[in-house]
Amino acid sequence: MNLQTLALAFLAATAIGGVAWVFLYPLLSGERKAEHRRASFASPEPVARGVDKNQRSRREQVEGSLKELDARRQKDKKVSLSVRLTQAGLDWTPKKFVVVSGILAVACFGLVMTFGGGPLGALGLAFAAGFGLPRWGLGYLKKRREKAFLKALPDAVDVIVRGIKSGLPLFDSIKVVAADAPEPLKGEFLAIVETQAIGMPLGEACARLYDRMPVPEANFFGIVIAIQQKSGGNLSEALGNLSKVLRDRKKMAEKIQAMSMEAKASAGIIGSLPPIVMLLVYLSTPDYISLLWTHPTGQLMLVGCLIWMSMGIFVMKRMINFDF
Repeated sequence: MNLQTLALAFLAATAIGGVAWVFLYPLLSGERKAEHRRASFASPEPVARGVDKNQRSRREQVEGSLKELDARRQKDKKVSLSVRLTQAGLDWTPKKFVVVSGILAVACFGLVMTFGGGPLGALGLAFAAGFGLPRWGLGYLKKRREKAFLKALPDAVDVIVRGIKSGLPLFDSIKVVAADAPEPLKGEFLAIVETQAIGMPLGEACARLYDRMPVPEANFFGIVIAIQQKSGGNLSEALGNLSKVLRDRKKMAEKIQAMSMEAKASAGIIGSLPPIVMLLVYLSTPDYISLLWTHPTGQLMLVGCLIWMSMGIFVMKRMINFDF
């Protein structure tokens, strides 16, 4: 009995001690206070003081501006033909582009049929000339225009920074760039000046630069101006940092181009060898290789080779093109 009483007393004391440890020790040791302090420090809601409220308000304005710009970009993902023509630097209307594409298709079809080609091949080449070639030309003009824009943009941002530091308003600094910058930067900044002159806020006018010149650098410039117009701040410092980022991105792009040039040259040589060999064989022994397009089996083999070559060129292009 005595042992049982001692055992029960021991168990009761252990249970009471465990309960006291769980509930009383955090209060006595200050662990609850430390936990509460850590939670208040890590909480997204700042402590209600004047400076913290101002910081929170500015952060919310910046986040709201970024969300608004991202929402607008996501809403307008599909680019219309008129916008693509503008991005390529052409003043054509979509109707004129479609008419020129149709003329190319008809001309190609007529040439193939005149030189004895089959209707199926003539239709294929006409489709390529009327649909693929004009859009490839648009893409080429767009990329060339973007390269010229990115080449001059850091210097233009530096001009704006110097103008702001010397006391000029932002709009006047942009007008200086629009007057002296080379094309296509001159035309894009003239569009900003004209858009702002008809009543659109300067931040929104700069944000629309990305619609006409869809490169990340133009988006950075529009976001910096839009945020500064809404929340204020040191614009010269922000644009100075932007100029540094633009120059660093340009250096990175040039470094990537230099490092991948060997792979691009190898891919070009490998991709051009089969058609060059085919042309040389045709010039030396045309009867030997003409079976590829005169015999049904040869035509099937030629189509298969074209498919495999296209897949290989596509894979090599994906391997040597870097996005950053």
